[in-house]
Amino acid sequence: MDLGKFVEIAEPIGVLGVKATQGDELIGQWHLEPECRRNVYSASKSFTSCAVGLAVQEGLLSLDEKLTDAFSEDLPESVNENLEKATVRDLLTMCLGQEKPFLMGEQRPLYEENDWVKMSLAQPFVYEPGTHFVYNNAGPYLAGVLVQRRAGCDLVSYLTPRLFGHLGIRRPTWETDPIGYTFGAGGLFLTLTELHRFGLFYLHEGEWNGRKILSSEWIKESTSQQTTAPYGYLFWRGKYNSYRADGKYCQFSIVFPDKDAVISMVSECRKPDILMDAIYEELYPQL
Repeated sequence: MDLGKFVEIAEPIGVLGVKATQGDELIGQWHLEPECRRNVYSASKSFTSCAVGLAVQEGLLSLDEKLTDAFSEDLPESVNENLEKATVRDLLTMCLGQEKPFLMGEQRPLYEENDWVKMSLAQPFVYEPGTHFVYNNAGPYLAGVLVQRRAGCDLVSYLTPRLFGHLGIRRPTWETDPIGYTFGAGGLFLTLTELHRFGLFYLHEGEWNGRKILSSEWIKESTSQQTTAPYGYLFWRGKYNSYRADGKYCQFSIVFPDKDAVISMVSECRKPDILMDAIYEELYPQL
């Protein structure tokens, strides 16, 4: 793969490194600087989606559970009908029913409340779950908390023997809330290579080094569009039947199943539209 034209576009807008793999062969890579672990921001959500899938597979939880049952000790005094209808599945689709984004990066340092679970569930459920797409950190955070409670450990400890260890990802740093829960909506630190391996794991439908780790059915369901928005279970959908883990400032691992390929990058890019166009116009045609 010739990365020249892509790098001409990508380097000035803040891309720091790119990897492209097709048919299990690394066909292109470029690095502005040596790899180090960086915050992958909301690409962390896709790892939480994976953790939920593993927990479902292990019988620890069900997507059909009502939030009023799963979080019975954390509910507000008044539970409206929309909250009563909400399920674990609604935590993953950005159609939870809340009107405003919550637990976002610029908000978290300012909260005086330490119990973010109760605080999240106390936010108004204005819409019927499943009807309005509102990008919101509350859903993936709560999904991650539920896995942690059912498994009896934090998300890093849960995923280390089940995912990270298989992919050669040594125990990573991941942001926590004030009382110690892993913040499943963001704050995971990975290298470009580690993020890229996660995309390859999904391309291989949950198999790694000949071992089946996560069911193909879960991967297909979680990366398929679930509502009117181009979104699955904490994965974005894109052009050419692609899906991706996607973090702020353009931390991407983009899976192109039809081309048996993954393209990943880490960035400090504030121009995502320009970068996505460059991926689709300069890199995809070479697959």
